Amino acid sequence: MNCAAILLLTASCLVWSSPLHTPNKAAPKELKYLLDPPVYAEVAGRRGENATLPCILRTKPNHYKVKWTKLEPERVGTENIVMISNERSFKQYGHLGPRASLRRAHGMDASLQLSQLQLDDGGRFRCELVNGIEDESVVVTLSIDGVVFPYQSLTGRYKFTFHEAKEACAEQDGILASYSQLYRAWTEGLDWCNAGWLSDGTVHYPILYPRATCGGELLPGIRSYGPKDKNHDRFDAFCFTSLTSGSVFYISGAFTFSQAGHACGRAVAELAVVGQLYSAWHFQRYDQCDGGWLKDGSVRFPISAPRERCGGIPEPGVRSFGFPNKSHGLYGAYCYR
Repeated sequence: MNCAAILLLTASCLVWSSPLHTPNKAAPKELKYLLDPPVYAEVAGRRGENATLPCILRTKPNHYKVKWTKLEPERVGTENIVMISNERSFKQYGHLGPRASLRRAHGMDASLQLSQLQLDDGGRFRCELVNGIEDESVVVTLSIDGVVFPYQSLTGRYKFTFHEAKEACAEQDGILASYSQLYRAWTEGLDWCNAGWLSDGTVHYPILYPRATCGGELLPGIRSYGPKDKNHDRFDAFCFTSLTSGSVFYISGAFTFSQAGHACGRAVAELAVVGQLYSAWHFQRYDQCDGGWLKDGSVRFPISAPRERCGGIPEPGVRSFGFPNKSHGLYGAYCYR
């Protein structure tokens, strides 16, 4: 992993923070009932797939219950319970409950199974054993495997409030990315000079190649504007998407935007949205050296094997022509079925 310092830009100074630094902590107490650390401290899954979060009992009290909770720091004072169980039965709670069950592979297994993973399922989950006045817990992180993409309004740069950015990502088959998702995208090569909203209401942008036009000759890292006013401040968006259930394909032609939509319709499909094209590029290594219309009126093309005649940029990515005139621009069509 690239260990370059993250740059936190504040109104008064630059604060340098290493992502690998952790303060000294007291040694955690040894747990009596639960296996700690868990079999896996982090579990990865893709949208639409299933995942199992491990929680194994070392010894079983006579009377106990196990409570699974999703930890959501942004919702201070609320507890997002997923399931409460004892040895005989369990009860599901909240929006995750209907997709949650206990694995019960053996008598000491309290692992949580989640089916049909969704984009916003990722995060930290706590398995807590309660035995009378005693309780102890372990935490397992669920990460959704996916791709972060920058997105801006067709009317130009820095047009979204926080709430508009959330809506824009949803329209492109995504959600606002978390800081950890943006950080991972940066380690995988994302370099973007426009600041965008993240899911926690902060604004950042990732820089691999420092330059004068992107914050100056500072070290590579995630540049931060910190928390901003969700109702009044305006920026672009960093969206996150994962595996899709359908497929993206290209129809060659010289279409206006309307004609491109009809071409997809004749193929029993519809114009793809930006997130679907990024998903195909990321998961299927989709490579097509031809600009094509997307549903939002933008024209893009995915490149997995960079070459000179396909944009000339040495890194893989989804290239953009912006938002051409829908009546006069003539391009192919990227369809989704």
